[in-house]
Amino acid sequence: MMGLLELEKLTKEYQRGGRYFNAVNHVSLTVEPGDFISIIGRSGSGKTTLLNMSAGLLRPTEGTVLFEGNDIHRLKDKELSFLRNEKIGYVPQGQSLLSNFTVFDNVCIPWSLFRREGDVEGRVFILLEKVGISHLADSYPKELSGGEMRRAAIARSLINEPQLLIADEPTGDLDVETTAEIMRLFSRIAQEGTAVLIVTHELDTLDYGNKTYSMDAGKLLPHTA
Repeated sequence: MMGLLELEKLTKEYQRGGRYFNAVNHVSLTVEPGDFISIIGRSGSGKTTLLNMSAGLLRPTEGTVLFEGNDIHRLKDKELSFLRNEKIGYVPQGQSLLSNFTVFDNVCIPWSLFRREGDVEGRVFILLEKVGISHLADSYPKELSGGEMRRAAIARSLINEPQLLIADEPTGDLDVETTAEIMRLFSRIAQEGTAVLIVTHELDTLDYGNKTYSMDAGKLLPHTA
C-alpha cells in the first residue's frame, strides 16, 4: 500500500572546493497518515536538505519524492506550488513571521495565495485557540516571545488543513516547558490524522512520536537508543 509520502533513494549532491559530496545520500522513507516521525542528527548531517526536498522546495539530484503516488518534482511550477499550499504545512527553522503583519494576518497568508471559499476568520481563531495564543491575534511578531512566534507559525502551517506537517527544529530555541507544550501539540495533530515529520536535536522529545530516525553524513537509519 502506498504511503502518503514516499522518498525513494533520494540524493542531493553539492560541489565544494572542487569536490562533490552527497548532503543526502540515497535516503528512502515512508510516511503514513497519522505518523509522527522525528529525525535526529548533528548539524550538517543533511536533515534540513532532506526536509526541503520532501516539501518540494529543493529538487533532488537523484531519486523521487512521491506524494499520494505522484512524483512532485515532475509537476509544473504552479501545480507544485498548489500542492505545497494545499496539502503540506511547513514550519521553517527560526523566526518566519512577517514583521509588519499581525498574528492573525500571518496565519491567513497561505489561505490567500490561492482562491478559496469559506470562513477564514473562524478558521484562524480556531487554530490560534488550538495553539494557545488566540489572545494575541492582533499582536505583531516583535511583541511575542519565541514560543509564541513558533505557535503562530504552526497555526499558519495548518490553515489549509494539510495532510502532512513538516517542521525544522520547531523547539530549537525554546525552554523546556514550551518545548513540551509544542511537542504535545504535534502529538495531538498526528492523532487527528495529519502526518508530522520533524527534525530535532532534542532527544527528550522523541517519546512524543511513533518513529525515530538518525541522520549522519546524509544517510538515514532507524534510531536505536
